Amino acid sequence: MTHESTTTRHSARGDRPTDDRNGAGPPATASPAKAARPPSTKGKWLVPALLLLSAIPVIAGAVRLTELAGGAEITPQNARFVTAPVPVVVHIIGVTLYSVLGAFQFAPGLRRRRPGLHRAAGRLLVPCGLAAALSGLWMTLFYAHPADTGALVTGFRLVFGSIMIVSLVLGFTAIRRRDIARHRAWMIRAYAIAQGAGTQALTQLPWILIVGMPGKLSKGLLMGAAWLINLAIAEWIIRRRPAGPIRTSAGAAVAAGGGVPAAAGSRIGADSHHIA
Repeated sequence: MTHESTTTRHSARGDRPTDDRNGAGPPATASPAKAARPPSTKGKWLVPALLLLSAIPVIAGAVRLTELAGGAEITPQNARFVTAPVPVVVHIIGVTLYSVLGAFQFAPGLRRRRPGLHRAAGRLLVPCGLAAALSGLWMTLFYAHPADTGALVTGFRLVFGSIMIVSLVLGFTAIRRRDIARHRAWMIRAYAIAQGAGTQALTQLPWILIVGMPGKLSKGLLMGAAWLINLAIAEWIIRRRPAGPIRTSAGAAVAAGGGVPAAAGSRIGADSHHIA
């Protein structure tokens, strides 16, 4: 073998790419950048739906406040409110802020894009929710009951009102421990219970149109069904959302618990002075 052939062989071998010598083939080229995806619309329907659900009881509560401020004539339907207006005023103001402002806590991306706003809203919504729930319990226990309100309605109000208070407290203590997952779950449950009045309008309206005004038993069952429907939807929302880290940094937000809409001034739904 001549020196020239040996040199040629080594030159050819030396010119061969390193990856080719190792059998890996030529180096892969970088893939072109992926086109930016449009913003997701998932969940954007939730805020309008919650605001719509709150509309009937919030408007009815505003009518009740106007009636009290204008010195309305005392009737069997409003006598308990006129003689002791403070609890119902606290209830209506609390639930109006809670249900309307609380709906925006469910806006997609709010916690990521505006964490400060989310925290500030939560600091307002938690006391509003507690004031609404506690005033609702007080009225359930101490206001005179209307003729169509039986023991079943009273029992449901006491049970679900108490569960809402417990949910708010657990949600607040969870965020203090930076436990985001449990905070979110308890606040969603509290808001679902609070939105009972809006759902009760939906459950009672078909009954009124088909059968007539519900009696004590049927009213209690329809109101209880509304709370259970809301809680079932809440659990579905909680379980369908991807589980995040249990604990996070000190920047974690205090989310809204939801509102306790006041269903005043309307036979469709619950009485205005009670939780839902």
